[in-house]
Amino acid sequence: MSFRSIVRDVRDSIGSLSRRGFEVKLSGHHRGKSNASSLNDLHDQPPVVQNGCWASLPPELLYDVIRRLEESENTWPSRKNVVACAAVCRSWRIMCMEIVKGPEICGKLTFPVSLKQPGPRDGSVQCFIKRDKSNLTYHLYLCLSPALLVENGKFLLSAKRTRRTTSTEYIISMDAENISRSSSSYIGKLRSNFLGTKFIVYDTQPPYTAAPLPPPGKTSRRFYSKKVSPKVPTGSYNIAHISYELNVLGTRGPRRMHCIMHSIPVSSLDAGGTVPGQPELLPPNSLDDSFRSASFSKAIDHSMEFSSARFSEIGRAALDGDEEGKMRPLVLKNKPPRWHEQLQCWCLNFRGRVTVASVKNFQLIAAIQPAAGAPTPSQPGPPEHDKIILQFGKVGKDMFTMDYRYPLSAFQAFAICLSSFDTKLACE
Repeated sequence: MSFRSIVRDVRDSIGSLSRRGFEVKLSGHHRGKSNASSLNDLHDQPPVVQNGCWASLPPELLYDVIRRLEESENTWPSRKNVVACAAVCRSWRIMCMEIVKGPEICGKLTFPVSLKQPGPRDGSVQCFIKRDKSNLTYHLYLCLSPALLVENGKFLLSAKRTRRTTSTEYIISMDAENISRSSSSYIGKLRSNFLGTKFIVYDTQPPYTAAPLPPPGKTSRRFYSKKVSPKVPTGSYNIAHISYELNVLGTRGPRRMHCIMHSIPVSSLDAGGTVPGQPELLPPNSLDDSFRSASFSKAIDHSMEFSSARFSEIGRAALDGDEEGKMRPLVLKNKPPRWHEQLQCWCLNFRGRVTVASVKNFQLIAAIQPAAGAPTPSQPGPPEHDKIILQFGKVGKDMFTMDYRYPLSAFQAFAICLSSFDTKLACE
């Protein structure tokens, strides 16, 4: 029996998981549950069977089956077969943990947890964002073809904008329809100040232990979930700050932005550097909990009041408080565009991935702070520091491309791009 026949039998034995459609049409977002497939489609599946005919498959044969399947099914929607294997039983899931690597190594988004793991070091993950102005929603998709204006893609994340009295919030979810903090698919949010010049990215999972957490501030509203776990509370952890320089009437040129990534140390860009505290590929309990923290009635919130003064204090503490330079948070800045005399506009080289001029377009590179022994202008820094880590731009009406790479994750890149959509009263 060939390994494809084995996989076909496995798919038939675990129900509707492998029969879901994984190409999402963008003609509208009012889709039924069967069509809104995403990386978290496993949430609605029955518990993983621990005993069965497939659980007793010899380890050598099982390893060969999953390894060959991992090598052959490189892109979605065929990659759903790899996800199906991890849902068969415990032994299959453990084998998938050993064989299937994270996007940093293999460059593929496979399981829900991949959305919070760093992107590939070689190359980038090409995505696009579809904006729906009527519903104030944004949907992130994985590109399935090199074409810029496409009508299908692999759904990854969604966000909904909510305007408050003194701020704007973007709720980020793994569900294309149910975008709320009370949903079990809620994974984080983005909050801005009144002017839209300063943003804070919150995650439901804390950053690595070496990163200093901001002091807890005002407790946010408590919320409940149908899926209750009294052992793992859902929190709201500050993992990044995004700031746009004031530019009244546009006298200082295009937008200028800085991102302080509290969850990513600057040493991650050094040779052999890594992003600490990455979530496991597949936790031992279930695939359902592989991407988010479960919620319970008394949720922990490490958020804070939003004010310009407090934001400045946090930024200075992040840059100056840590004497060990290697553990300082990574700071990203937008790559300055050049003025084109013939076109009479500011230009950036997006290598064909952006086709429409917009004030929202940007490219982010590492902003390395000078330190003792740091390279001088005559001695340029490592090539890793000059690479474009995230680029975002417009390709059509309500269509934008988003390409990210190591050390950012899809969730972090999506949150940064959402900040560009927000109205900035004092920046343009």
